[in-house]
Amino acid sequence: MGDGEADGTWSVTLMIQLGDPSTAVCEQGMAAVASTMDFLWICLILLAVVLPEGSLADLEKQRMGSGLEIYKKLFEVKRKDQMNALKNLIELNDINQQYKIIDIMLKGLFKVLEDSRAVLIAADVPPDGPFPQDEKLKDAYSHVVENTAFFGDVVLRFPKIVHHYFDRNSNWNNLIRWGIGFCNLTGVFEQGPHSQLLGLMAQELGISEKSPNYRNPFKADHSEFFPSADTFQKALREEEKRRRKEEKRKEIRKGPRISRSQSEL
Repeated sequence: MGDGEADGTWSVTLMIQLGDPSTAVCEQGMAAVASTMDFLWICLILLAVVLPEGSLADLEKQRMGSGLEIYKKLFEVKRKDQMNALKNLIELNDINQQYKIIDIMLKGLFKVLEDSRAVLIAADVPPDGPFPQDEKLKDAYSHVVENTAFFGDVVLRFPKIVHHYFDRNSNWNNLIRWGIGFCNLTGVFEQGPHSQLLGLMAQELGISEKSPNYRNPFKADHSEFFPSADTFQKALREEEKRRRKEEKRKEIRKGPRISRSQSEL
């Protein structure tokens, strides 16, 4: 993993900029996952949001109310894009590549979620209030809703990979707890195909107690990706081994160096 990947800055840049994707990627480099470059870009760009102008109603109250209804329609469009990207990840059918992509994606997703939470809290934006009119607050609001939903999609379809990262990161746990709570109050998830997403995600992550009837609706569909526990554990070991080697190389590069003049003495 390169230096840009280590601190997560390049992935966040990809997600919050809508400039030329090839330029941003080339600057940081992704040799380890070059074969999946196109899909990785699709996954990460889903986390960025472009919202149109607010509502056209004359009265402020109507404008704010209809703003949420407009956003709900935009959310449905965004969800279709997210589902297409997720389908590409599933069809990749390579656990090692899936592992690497999800690792990178989660780091960026939670960075955006953390930053967006800070913006909303600082502005005292209530999740059950009117849809914000300020562009910065619109972006933060939509980033929280869409990234929380997308994380739910990923954890339900790739529970083993996500648990491997999520269970050891208390900050992510706190962020997604807040995100689920925020989304539950927005009204965006009240009806339609996403109405059960937040509850299923919370149960899968252990945030809420699993009901006696809980069942991950996507688990059976992924048996072909995890033919056995041994296969999955082998992939995890290989990835951890690669990480340790990369960390060791970084330590060597950061260590003290003997100058040429000193070595000649």
